[in-house]
Amino acid sequence: MFHILFVDDEDAIREGFAEYAEFLGYDVTQAKDGMEAVALCRARDFDVIVMDIMMPRMDGFTACKEIRREKDIPVLMLSARGEEYDKLHGFDLGIDDYVTKPFSPKELLARLNVLVRRSKPASHAQPPNEIHKIDGLVIDMTARTVEVDGARVEMTPKEYELLFYLVRNRNIALSREKLLSAVWGYDFFGEDSTVNTHIKVLRQHLGPYETHIVTIRGVGYRFE
Repeated sequence: MFHILFVDDEDAIREGFAEYAEFLGYDVTQAKDGMEAVALCRARDFDVIVMDIMMPRMDGFTACKEIRREKDIPVLMLSARGEEYDKLHGFDLGIDDYVTKPFSPKELLARLNVLVRRSKPASHAQPPNEIHKIDGLVIDMTARTVEVDGARVEMTPKEYELLFYLVRNRNIALSREKLLSAVWGYDFFGEDSTVNTHIKVLRQHLGPYETHIVTIRGVGYRFE
């Protein structure tokens, strides 16, 4: 089991999740706002953070920025709105996952388990010199770098993983459920917006080569 920092200004949501998770053997520390969360992270270590967006004194986005200045802890963001802007802004900050309220504690724990597991060092090395060149697009999976017409493109860890998986399975139609399972590591829970949002950001990163990521209507995506 691992230690969760759960940050939300709604007492019922915070305490309800903590009761459920602690019953299953997890350690849960609660915080009522972003300022309290930042102070806790400076004082101790956590394995994963669940952070609400809309909170008094300091919102979730600002708190995540402050925490990431000092520590690299996986973050799952909560929002009651579910707007695409929230997701795009969160992913730009390097947030690892996103869940819209109301949520299932069981689903939330499943996602947290994946985030913690994936944050640990990999037990196997990447294949040596795995480099893919497509005109001016250079994807170096060994070095985990992407260049577009000679310019380095900076991505979040999840964006790299999604792009690498698409490229390794090029010319294969991949469903959103398959991408969630392979890249995020959990079973599909009925919301494919996480994949859609990451694909949108990936296309922006690839610039003139965005057309290599093809949308397969009613199925998912293919890299060709």
